[in-house]
Amino acid sequence: MLIMKFTINNIEYEIREWKETDSIPELTKLLHRAYKPLADMGLIFLATHQSDEQTKRRIEKGDCFVIEHEGKLIATISLYKHNKLSECEMYRNENACYFGQFAVEPRMQQSGIGSMLMEFIEEYAKEMGMRELALDTSELAHHLIIYYEKRGYKFVHYHQWDIVNYRSVVMSKKL
Repeated sequence: MLIMKFTINNIEYEIREWKETDSIPELTKLLHRAYKPLADMGLIFLATHQSDEQTKRRIEKGDCFVIEHEGKLIATISLYKHNKLSECEMYRNENACYFGQFAVEPRMQQSGIGSMLMEFIEEYAKEMGMRELALDTSELAHHLIIYYEKRGYKFVHYHQWDIVNYRSVVMSKKL
């Protein structure tokens, strides 16, 4: 299913929903490549090492979107509805949703593809009737915090997940 088309440097891309025929191992490898600089900083994000089974579970929990180029997955983002059982306070907010598994092929980062995915996911959340969009990242990933702040995301609170080796900054943006 086609969701959105956009052009960067005369190359047309499309953001579309994840399909059953897409390759979970290919998506897992994309996540590992995209999150490798964070792993090199000593930060153990789940996406730095998650298994194919974990990737599949994370896809099934929400709405997963991808971008392909020349037959390969080059970017992804997943949107999750509020979770009443989440240990993260912000993620229990019924007027909010949150995103994760946000990744762009390393050689294509800084090209505008990530920004297009962010614009898309913000609009998609709005269309779902959500009033707020949240995320979390390591408090040590200053470059990511700055990126999200420039997009209008604000600090909400800290959270310590038991599956990572850092304290997370939870941020949100009013839609």
